[in-house]
Amino acid sequence: MGEGKTENPLESLEAKIAAAKKSAEPAEQVQNKFSAAEVGWRMIIELTAGVFIGFGVGYGLDFLFDTKPVFILILTLFGFAAGVKTMMRSARELQDKELYAQFSKEEDDSDGEQR
Repeated sequence: MGEGKTENPLESLEAKIAAAKKSAEPAEQVQNKFSAAEVGWRMIIELTAGVFIGFGVGYGLDFLFDTKPVFILILTLFGFAAGVKTMMRSARELQDKELYAQFSKEEDDSDGEQR
């Protein structure tokens, strides 16, 4: 209208809408990558939680049955084994997520080259 050369106002409007949509879009989604410290702390917490839960249950059973060191030792070892198993499972999940992200990125790159 007062913008100077306006041959087709509909195309001008579409261009303005497209520019507004483009400026409103997020630049690029950042993948959620875990730092080594976060992964390390998660695994340490999983391991110590298993040990402390085993110790607590063992202490409770020893107190209940009046057999002081037996259940504490056995269930602390079971807690340690459970903590290691949980820690290994979470490490495998993180590794699978990382491999999937790499595979997806490689597929996206190869799709872009073929087309």
